[in-house]
Amino acid sequence: MDAVRVALLREVLAGTEWLGATRRFAGVLRGSVVAHGGGLLLVGTPRHEPWHLAAHLVDEAAWSGTPELAPTLVRHHVRPCDPPHLAVGPGRIAAARRGETLLVVAPEEPAPLLQRVHDARLAGVTVLALGAGGGELAAMAHDTLAVPEGAELDLDTVQHLVSAAAGENAGSPGRRRGFRDRLSRLTEALTAPPPAPW
Repeated sequence: MDAVRVALLREVLAGTEWLGATRRFAGVLRGSVVAHGGGLLLVGTPRHEPWHLAAHLVDEAAWSGTPELAPTLVRHHVRPCDPPHLAVGPGRIAAARRGETLLVVAPEEPAPLLQRVHDARLAGVTVLALGAGGGELAAMAHDTLAVPEGAELDLDTVQHLVSAAAGENAGSPGRRRGFRDRLSRLTEALTAPPPAPW
């Protein structure tokens, strides 16, 4: 989903709780990674790896000038032939320490993941949860955004809204960079004359 579709989706969702909830959660996410500067780990479940969210957060990190938003995607099944950015296994969660943020995207709560999240929290990691809501994961998380089964939006759509809001809220205090700001900066960059030759 691109920025234009996210903007249209926001128009459709105007007046619902989703816009405020996703912006609030995105603000907590952004605040955690910027304040601590320890990096963002992103993990899903063995059946649901948040590839799309990882890619969108990388884009938002670049567009908003907030490199801390670019996550390390932690995967449950890593193969030796995987490229480095896709070869980070669950052991990375065990190595996480105070100052790092762990964002868990989980429509369900598999027991091995819960144990790793619990251990990370004990090590001082800030834990944020996006998913089914309730349960042990929500109890362990410092903040959570529930997307219950049968909600108006599915988990994938909410991930798009969170990633877009995390990037647009970046910048100086009291100033929010919205879609138009980002589009304006992109237009300026694309229409600027080429740099002088060396």
